[in-house]
Amino acid sequence: MFFRQHVLKRISICTITAFTFAVTPVIPVSAGLIDNEQMAQQQSVADARLTVQGFMDRDDVRQQFENLGVDPGEAEQRVAALSDAEIQQLAQKIDSAPAGEGAIGALIGAGLIIFLVLLITDMLGFTHVFGFTNKGSANPS
Repeated sequence: MFFRQHVLKRISICTITAFTFAVTPVIPVSAGLIDNEQMAQQQSVADARLTVQGFMDRDDVRQQFENLGVDPGEAEQRVAALSDAEIQQLAQKIDSAPAGEGAIGALIGAGLIIFLVLLITDMLGFTHVFGFTNKGSANPS
């Protein structure tokens, strides 16, 4: 009896250990040198994201979004999902706008971009923001 319990205990320990190692993910890690161009590119993307985020945090921008019928929180989520190239392009447009003179144009441009992104995702059926769009294949009902 004692021998049987001892053997079953060892088998269960081996089985638990084997399952633990089987389900533990193995992530390969690699290290390498980072050159200056790569660091400068990462820094410029981070600066561009800060520029766009600062623009989105302004009260007049939030008010313009609300006037256009776009939820500012959802607009921030959409901007956060933009690629690095799109963020840099948007930051460049924000930086190149004349102070005070083109603020309305920049607001309308940003609102239009966000409206188009929301419209396209709504037409594809991924979101339900606008009631006037036909739902795409992602939402068959």
